[in-house]
Amino acid sequence: MQKLVLLRHGESVYNQENRFTGWTDVDLSDAGYLQAKRAGQLLNKYGYNFDAGFTSVLKRAIKTLHIVLEELDHLWIPVQKSWRMNERFYGALQGLNKDETMAKYGPEQVQRWRRDPNEHPPAITKDDERYPGHDIRYRQLTERELPLTENLSETMDRVLPFWQESVVPEMRKNQKVIISAHGNSLRALIKYIDNLTDEEVTGLEIPTGIPLVYELDDELRRIKHYYLE
Repeated sequence: MQKLVLLRHGESVYNQENRFTGWTDVDLSDAGYLQAKRAGQLLNKYGYNFDAGFTSVLKRAIKTLHIVLEELDHLWIPVQKSWRMNERFYGALQGLNKDETMAKYGPEQVQRWRRDPNEHPPAITKDDERYPGHDIRYRQLTERELPLTENLSETMDRVLPFWQESVVPEMRKNQKVIISAHGNSLRALIKYIDNLTDEEVTGLEIPTGIPLVYELDDELRRIKHYYLE
């Protein structure tokens, strides 16, 4: 039996302001720093240690992992960062207040944009400052890989190759792994591990800053999962 720890980053500034974030590279809020610190303290309390860490290229997830590893005195372990673990790209919704967006488009439409695996938020154009092609960290991506909008199924399409090609080989070597990422990149991964239906994943909520532990068998199939508290 192996344990895998999934951790949604601590509260971000945009979470605090109730804004759609996506690939916008906002920092942790003060509360988010404390959530990350507490996550590290919880993992330390229960005797967790890690051989490898994985995260996105967005600072809220990177800093969360860094704070956790500092609490564990594990800053020395290798950490792999990948755009494939980024939050879902919310297109033209990025930066908008969620309540104001619901007032404009209606709560049902906004809920579909947020949770329906096949629903696309409104797209941006390539001349929009939010287009990731303008960001140096994505300079190696192809035009096809640079999103204008993204649904959960497309997020899953980029997360799963990273899982299979980078994370699974480490776990096959019995390496203890922690992944610090985002609500929707983790939702995509959980959908795969738990074999959730589209309807089930629509209602899946992942709290910020609370370690989610998966116990997996030798074939990396779920035995059970639970939050540390």
